[in-house]
Amino acid sequence: MEAEFINAVREARLKDIEAYLNTQPNLLNWKDQRGSTALLLATYYGHEAVVEYLLKRNPEINAQDQAGNTALMGVCFKGYLNIAKMLIQAGADVNKTNFNGASALIYAAMFNKEELVALLLENGADTGQKDERGLTAKDHAQMQGFSNLVALIASYE
Repeated sequence: MEAEFINAVREARLKDIEAYLNTQPNLLNWKDQRGSTALLLATYYGHEAVVEYLLKRNPEINAQDQAGNTALMGVCFKGYLNIAKMLIQAGADVNKTNFNGASALIYAAMFNKEELVALLLENGADTGQKDERGLTAKDHAQMQGFSNLVALIASYE
C-alpha cells in the first residue's frame, strides 16, 4: 500500500492520493526508504496541485529525509518559487538546517535562485547561518560569482 501511495505522489495522481489518504491517513507522514514523506516527494517533483492538497491535510511541514533535507530545502535547490511560497505560508521553518548544516537560503544561493533568496530573506532567513564548512549563503554566492546574490544578501545583514 505504501509503495503504491508513493508512486501516486511521484506521478501526481491526485485522485489516487486522495483515496489513499481517505482510507489510510497515516500515509500522510509515512517515510519511504530514503526518509521522504509525500510532501517531500511532491515538492521535489514540482507537483503544485499535489503540494496544495497535502498542505490542506496538515502534514509534518518540516519533516526531514535521511540527509536532513526538508521540503523547503528541496524547492530551493530545484527553483520552485510558487511551492516555496506555499510552504512558507503553511509554516515551513526557513532556518532549519540539514545534517550538513545547509539551510534553504544556502541552497538557493548555491544554485543562483535569486527570487527564492529574496523570498527567504523577506521571511526571516538567517544570513549568518553557516554550513559544516563554515560558509554562509553569501559565501557560497561569492565563491560562485553570483554578485547579484551577494548584494541582495548583504542588504539583509
